[in-house]
Amino acid sequence: MTRGALAAALLAAAAAAGPAPAAAQEQAAAAPATFPEAASDAAAMRALAGALSDDELLGQVFMLGYPATAVPAALQRWIEERGLGGVKIFPRNVASLNQLAAATAALQEAARRHPRQIPLLIATDQEGGWIRHVKYAASQTPGNLALGAAGLAADAYQTGRYLGAELAALGINMNFAPTVDVYSDPAAAVIGPRAFSSDPVRTGLLAVAFFRGLQSAGVMATAKHFPGHGAADRDSHLVLPRVNADFERLWQRELVPYRFLIREGLPAVMTGHLAFPEITGNQESASLSATFVRGLLRERLGFNGIVITDDLEMDGAVEGAGSPALAALAALEAGSDLVLISHTPSWQRRAWELARQRMREDAGFRRRIREAAQRVLEGKRAALTAAPRAPAGARAEELVPAPGAPEFFFAAAARAVTVLRDGGSGGGVPLAREPGRLLLVGQHQAFIAAGRRRFPQAAAATMPYAPFYFAQEPHLSRIPALARGYDTVIFELANYNSLQILERLEPLAERLVVMSALTPVYLRQVPWVRTAIAVYGTGADSFEAGFAVLAGDYEARGRLPLEFAGVAAP
Repeated sequence: MTRGALAAALLAAAAAAGPAPAAAQEQAAAAPATFPEAASDAAAMRALAGALSDDELLGQVFMLGYPATAVPAALQRWIEERGLGGVKIFPRNVASLNQLAAATAALQEAARRHPRQIPLLIATDQEGGWIRHVKYAASQTPGNLALGAAGLAADAYQTGRYLGAELAALGINMNFAPTVDVYSDPAAAVIGPRAFSSDPVRTGLLAVAFFRGLQSAGVMATAKHFPGHGAADRDSHLVLPRVNADFERLWQRELVPYRFLIREGLPAVMTGHLAFPEITGNQESASLSATFVRGLLRERLGFNGIVITDDLEMDGAVEGAGSPALAALAALEAGSDLVLISHTPSWQRRAWELARQRMREDAGFRRRIREAAQRVLEGKRAALTAAPRAPAGARAEELVPAPGAPEFFFAAAARAVTVLRDGGSGGGVPLAREPGRLLLVGQHQAFIAAGRRRFPQAAAATMPYAPFYFAQEPHLSRIPALARGYDTVIFELANYNSLQILERLEPLAERLVVMSALTPVYLRQVPWVRTAIAVYGTGADSFEAGFAVLAGDYEARGRLPLEFAGVAAP
């Protein structure tokens, strides 16, 4: 099919299907007055959607973030007067777990003060591993790439279940996870260890298990970043990435996990700010594209759940639309059901004003908003009414981490450790001789602490994690000069910064052991490294497991979940 022809075909299919059956045909007088009255029956929820005012409809399609730990009065008014659809929680909103639980309870109480009493979707990014917006005592998992290395669906399920239980205890009912981007380009640094694998089928199987685990805890899963960020070598927070993939490649690679998940009843999908010019014939972001949202996701893949945008203040959305407010309008027109504006109140207000004006002027857009709001309500009815609740009176800090989570996540970290290169440094893994004078070089304190617990006499040197993409003096000179005085150097490799420092250590290759945290793709740039293991995470569990393997406590059984040449030994 020629470039652009697919876009026309997908949109034609969407148009032929027509709008959802008109809720307006139901008698408004018979509609339930509140969400709790309608919650027991899908038809009653459709009737409630048909009875909502324009402002109530529009409120349901907005999800907003707020700037600090205290819930601002302006956000309270959005909820109480407009019936806001959802709120996004960021690290900036969390001073303690008890404070967060109190804040989410206050947000839901504000929703109950609206005449319709429609509960909020309260969402966060708790992917596990690298990305977790709720910290403190909340579990730090080994991450998705570690799950891919272990290859066990049971581990993915339990990860989702434990994370879900902790979120539910904090009053969070929607998780922007799992990340199902297929890690197909080693330069996709913004995805990296957030992916399960470079294999689409393995990604799909583990994603389904993770989703089921979240679902068992009463938390709505949201697969992201549709149609796939794993082949993008640029960060959509900063720019609109262009992915050079035709439809066949997209279907057989990026879309495989979605095909699995949609068949299993996935409730929500987050769209990514990514351009696919070989498919659309233009530079339009998939998040703002009717070709991708209505044509591909709805019609071709048959997804009937909630479509939510990634944050519309990201440059990947703004580049094509012109502003976050215009991006929100374009996303709704393209078929999204929830628009996420995470940071700036002025852009939140402007997006509302533009959408409200369009509703008054355009009957077709008003029908689109009604359709989106109805889908949000139906998603809430299906997910939130069945959600388990925390025990009455329990403090959040008594429920997080979830019972059994610490033991499980340590075992999962141990199952993931992978020996990538087994030579040098006295014979490989485990270390075949006494390390002598040992130096630990790392970017994370958890690495240093775990190494010193294993080797109490070791010296330690730290290097910064930021900037991510390059190293700076004095570290480029200091670390190699220090390392020359030691018999064995165990080096944490986590990003381009530490890679540049590692490259300065090539003369010490015989003394060097690399412990790769996060993604191991950086090893492709240092083929001279002879001994390397991957732990995939940056938490204490991951580093403890890695040092246990180096010391010979157990044999690593993880398998590299990536197919990139040059990572492991040939």
